[in-house]
Amino acid sequence: MKTIVITGSTRGIGRALAESLLARGHRVVVSGRSEKSTKNAVDELAKSYPKAKIVGVPCIVNNFDEVQTLWDQIISQLGAIDIWVNNAGISNQQNPVWEIPVDEIRCVVETNLIGEIFGTRVALKGFLNQGYGAVYNLEGMGAKGRTRVKGLSIYGATKSGIRYFNDAVPAEIENPDVILCALQPGMVLTDMVTGQYVNNPQEWERVKGILGLISEDVDQVAEWMAEIVLTNKKNGQRFHYGGYLKIMTRMIRNALKKPRVKNQD
Repeated sequence: MKTIVITGSTRGIGRALAESLLARGHRVVVSGRSEKSTKNAVDELAKSYPKAKIVGVPCIVNNFDEVQTLWDQIISQLGAIDIWVNNAGISNQQNPVWEIPVDEIRCVVETNLIGEIFGTRVALKGFLNQGYGAVYNLEGMGAKGRTRVKGLSIYGATKSGIRYFNDAVPAEIENPDVILCALQPGMVLTDMVTGQYVNNPQEWERVKGILGLISEDVDQVAEWMAEIVLTNKKNGQRFHYGGYLKIMTRMIRNALKKPRVKNQD
């Protein structure tokens, strides 16, 4: 039985990953931005997994002291941590960069980039002192440096920065029992994605069909992530879910499911 900390795990991919790991019999530390959201998530998960060990610790990931407290509290309570997943992330409203409020820009950059760096720093230092452990950092759209979506320049920039970080840090780790790897789950239609269009319903109507077609199923992605974090032992790996082949296959299957119009002649 392993102990896994997942930041940003009160909803979306993080919540689905927590469920997948609990279903496999592991201890999971759920963490969200607020005490209320964290407690609600723990209570709901406890109903589904009454025998599981679930701990909730709120943490704002761009606050270094809170990240360190998250680590210290779990070590004090459970004795050790095996896996740390930096999943917390947010996006901005889809607008040109000059129309995005400064506070929103700062929040996206600090959560997605600084937050993941802080989480990595705390976890790696702890794992090196502990003698073992694994950090997994989530990457998203923009990480490859090729995808450019109108209105998401800030979000994409943070993910591109995280990719460089994830490429560089593994070479700094000299203990073979401590690893850092990257996870690319692909497009998953969570509330973080749909929230980008709250103030632009017309754009949402235009893209929702396409997004629904290319998006991955969150539960399937979570199962894939759980298998990797529990079994991988190699440092510096980047794992991809989906890809263009899967998207094309899904599109073809969707086209074949459409009813054919019978010739009335």
